[in-house]
Amino acid sequence: MNPAAFVTRLAPSPTGRLHRGHAFSALTAFEAARLAGGRFLLRIEDIDTARCRTEFEASVFEDLAWLGLDWPEPVRRQSEHLAEYRAAVEGLRARGLLYRCFRTRAEILADIGRAPHGPEPAFTGEPLDAPEEADLLAQGRPFAWRLRFTEASRQLGGFGHLGFFEEGLGAVAVRPELVGDVVLARKDVGVAYHLAVVIDDALQGVTCVVRGADLFEATHCQRIIQALLDLPTPTYRHHRLILRADGKRFAKRDTAETLADLRRRGWTAADLRADLGFGPV
Repeated sequence: MNPAAFVTRLAPSPTGRLHRGHAFSALTAFEAARLAGGRFLLRIEDIDTARCRTEFEASVFEDLAWLGLDWPEPVRRQSEHLAEYRAAVEGLRARGLLYRCFRTRAEILADIGRAPHGPEPAFTGEPLDAPEEADLLAQGRPFAWRLRFTEASRQLGGFGHLGFFEEGLGAVAVRPELVGDVVLARKDVGVAYHLAVVIDDALQGVTCVVRGADLFEATHCQRIIQALLDLPTPTYRHHRLILRADGKRFAKRDTAETLADLRRRGWTAADLRADLGFGPV
């Protein structure tokens, strides 16, 4: 196979040390590229300036190298490409597809009786009247740029023709009820996850997105953004999640046992690869 025909990536955020779940995802993507005769890319998703730290980025490289993985340089860091994301935001604004939302996530969750954890629910709002918006801006109130979902539907002629290919499932139709007025940019950074990730994948020529099953629903939102920006749609492979002994998935916020912890306990990369169901490098 032409090496350029299959391109996948791992895109961690440097907000903590990598754990078993990250290792499984990295090995799954790396092996998919190896078997296809393609390329495995590493991308650093560091737009969360409040939580991302240089020492965690360094640990990403250390942990993945320990696992036996390699990747082409230079590595794409989102923080170095904010101008590209802002250009996309301005283009969407010019088309009337974004509006300023001053409501916080906590306020939205409170309105619908949801606990302040888990994925953000689908939300549909309305742009404020110009005087009210001007007053909030004058007060310095923070805001997010949200997608005008109804306008997106109008410009795309509805969503019924949109879908994506999920390996193991086949063609999957977009479910608009999972999307709503999703946040595409924040005032402090100028971009948010859903917008940055589709731009990155398109610019890097990613043909197959390999990632955890917890992001399957996010694909519905990202497919709509791809259509609005006229970007190519990769195929998707959402793998199973690695669970802790209590049945919960590994997460940085739960201080999950990290790869560094395993090394300190005497684990080798071969031990971990075998434990996760992978052979030697």
